[in-house]
Amino acid sequence: MENKGAEAQKLKQPLEFIIEGEKFETFDQYKTGAELKQLKGIPLETELYLSVAKPYEDELIENDKSVNLARPDKEYFFVKKKLHFTINKEPFVWYKQFIRGMQVRELGKINPNDDLYLDLPEGYEDDFITDDEIIDLARPGKENFFSKKPDTLIIIVNGRDKSWEKRTITFEEVVALAGGNSNDGNKAYTVTYVKGPKQNPKGEMAKGDYVYVTNKMIFNATATDKS
Repeated sequence: MENKGAEAQKLKQPLEFIIEGEKFETFDQYKTGAELKQLKGIPLETELYLSVAKPYEDELIENDKSVNLARPDKEYFFVKKKLHFTINKEPFVWYKQFIRGMQVRELGKINPNDDLYLDLPEGYEDDFITDDEIIDLARPGKENFFSKKPDTLIIIVNGRDKSWEKRTITFEEVVALAGGNSNDGNKAYTVTYVKGPKQNPKGEMAKGDYVYVTNKMIFNATATDKS
């Protein structure tokens, strides 16, 4: 009877296991691959492995596969393909090839008023990253993101330098900087731009449009009378 009582007490102890270096505990004897991934925040489409002693191969754990966590040794689960990067010098791990600017902001808890950049080698201009931009983390080297307060930019509107403190500008704002009024029903405005950032290097703007801005970007706004 004492042995059975001891065994029952033993079963009440939590089971320990490790996912990507982080220790977890559970009272469930079995966990599926999907449940293990959810605990660590690993995307379901990412391959998860159970470490197996050599000379055997590590075991691929499919999402619907149940793993017995009550076996004698502590189970260690890991991802073979993962990508490392930094945000403001803090290390992060991502399990997909691509990441959006907004996801970088969320991970790094970046102030929404700050600009986000991808650090480029010395001699090149750092890459301004928009919220909807997609970055390939699988390129050679480790990507390093950083944030900073927005710079005051100089843009050129109809040949005149204008100070600008936002990372975007609307059609209406360009017309206003040119001395016009986009709400004037007697005039029609045409706005073109060149030397823009990679998101919009050159083009035309219509009412309601906005574009991203970079230093020394050139805008031309012309008005014609409606008749």
